[in-house]
Amino acid sequence: MGIILAFIGIALLTGGSFVASALGVAITGGATIGAMKKKPERFGLYIALAALGSSQGLYGFVGFMMLQGFLIPEITMFQGMAILGMGLMVAFVAIYANLKQASICASGIKAIAEGHNVFAATMVLAVFPELFSILALLVVIIVAGII
Repeated sequence: MGIILAFIGIALLTGGSFVASALGVAITGGATIGAMKKKPERFGLYIALAALGSSQGLYGFVGFMMLQGFLIPEITMFQGMAILGMGLMVAFVAIYANLKQASICASGIKAIAEGHNVFAATMVLAVFPELFSILALLVVIIVAGII
């Protein structure tokens, strides 16, 4: 039973992180398309902001790399439950943080297209939600070392 819980946890961890990246990139990609109508010459700035959301998927992949060694038939129920808990936590944090980050980036993209010089401020503000996904990954790394 422990291994089933672990597989579900890892599926949530990676799948939630990948979904978070897909949602964030889609939101900022839509904002970029709209901004291109006004100021296509700012495409490089738009892309830099639109790409930020893809990092969530990388965190999920790193989490998977940290936990894959536990996917053995001898895994304990405790280990399986811990991995399930981490998977739920990372999925929730990644999706929520990335939706908020995408909102910040999309607003920045729109403001840049309107002629405002907000690229640096948008990058700084977009890092704040990202921090919590990084912390979630750190929890995975620490717990993986404990279990």
